[in-house]
Amino acid sequence: MEVKIGVQNAARELSVETTSSPEHLLEELAKSIKDESLFTLTDEKGTTVAVPADKIAYLNFTADAGRAVGFGQVTAM
Repeated sequence: MEVKIGVQNAARELSVETTSSPEHLLEELAKSIKDESLFTLTDEKGTTVAVPADKIAYLNFTADAGRAVGFGQVTAM
């Protein structure tokens, strides 16, 4: 699943591929905000992203739908 993290006062969002569930990530974000600490997220390759939790504007979860193969649907005339 791809997670896009919007950061306040940043022109671009961070994009991370992870196997964590949205529920788990939201729990971790809530815990980080409560503790006034960093929200950390590790991607599938082991790279860790850390953002101050109070600077996160949004999280956007996108399920991986895979890639379409072929040239499209052929309709009968």
